[in-house]
Amino acid sequence: MSEMKDMIVDVVERMLKEKVDKELVDTVEQGHWAPELWDLFKESGMTAVAISEENGGAGGDIEDLLNIVRLTGKYAAPIPFAETTFANYLLEFTSLQIIEDLATYMLCPNQAFALENGKLTGEAIQIPWARHTKHLVSLAYSTEGTHLVEIDLSHAEMKLGTNLAGEPRDTVIFHDATVSQVSASLSSDDIHALTTLNSAFQLALMTGAVDKINDLTVQYTKEREQFGRPIHRFQLVQQHIVHLAGETAVALAAFNNVTEALQMNNQNSEVAYACIRFEEIIQAVTTIAHQVHAAIGTTHEHSLHQFTRRLWSWRDEGASTSYWTNLVATQLLENSGDSLWEYLTSSSSSLPLLKVEG
Repeated sequence: MSEMKDMIVDVVERMLKEKVDKELVDTVEQGHWAPELWDLFKESGMTAVAISEENGGAGGDIEDLLNIVRLTGKYAAPIPFAETTFANYLLEFTSLQIIEDLATYMLCPNQAFALENGKLTGEAIQIPWARHTKHLVSLAYSTEGTHLVEIDLSHAEMKLGTNLAGEPRDTVIFHDATVSQVSASLSSDDIHALTTLNSAFQLALMTGAVDKINDLTVQYTKEREQFGRPIHRFQLVQQHIVHLAGETAVALAAFNNVTEALQMNNQNSEVAYACIRFEEIIQAVTTIAHQVHAAIGTTHEHSLHQFTRRLWSWRDEGASTSYWTNLVATQLLENSGDSLWEYLTSSSSSLPLLKVEG
């Protein structure tokens, strides 16, 4: 990262270290969130980092934003930062007006709303942080095709729910509700590009959680004593720690590859490869961490479960691993034969992330 990106990351990490502790994260499971932390992010300009200067933002790039998202995942920050910033990223991507209030999004084609004469109807489940946000950016179907719409959530009926980590995942229902903005019709490539961006945000959150789990586990092995010495001195525990460190390094490398690919404005296979590899990373990291911590890692008093439960939850949200494995398999089949090696070793074998014009 550049010196400016390093500075942004340092500032955000200091804020999160100072403001976020286990007790604050626990408030999520009590139905609350952290508005004071959100205000701090907003006042410091972090919510507008990747918004263009012409739209009132800081004019940063996707790498800046994803690294902030990674840190919110590392500290399990109980604010809809990833959701609001991604919603605005989607709006800019489709040439719509950004919004300053809290927002969330829905990109599942299987539950897109019906759009007719500027009115939205339908039901969507598992909408992140919907109860605490004011706007929804969502896919919607009309007779002209698939669109991205922005709508005020005050028009919605809402059924509250949570994911495994206790984070808000609500059902949102509209009955002929008036939309605020509608994009031009989206192509299948546009929708896939939005899905790719969504997965990049999920990868950022999961990378942060993996990093935190590694830190917690290493710290615990230094503090916990057995037979008169810290358990990190035992060979079997050392083997676990080495394995955990390796998986953490892979996660960070995969995340960095994704941000670099997006910086190049390529719908690169890096996102697909990272999502597939993260399935193994999450299984290994959560298993090792809970083995090392033993029973205490599952207790409410310890913070480990706050991050392992988030990993399991975030893994199952957005595009599935099967979606990405099918995509990679299709690409390989289409490039089989004499061109396969050239395809595998080429850095330009991807489609550009085209901005949708209004």
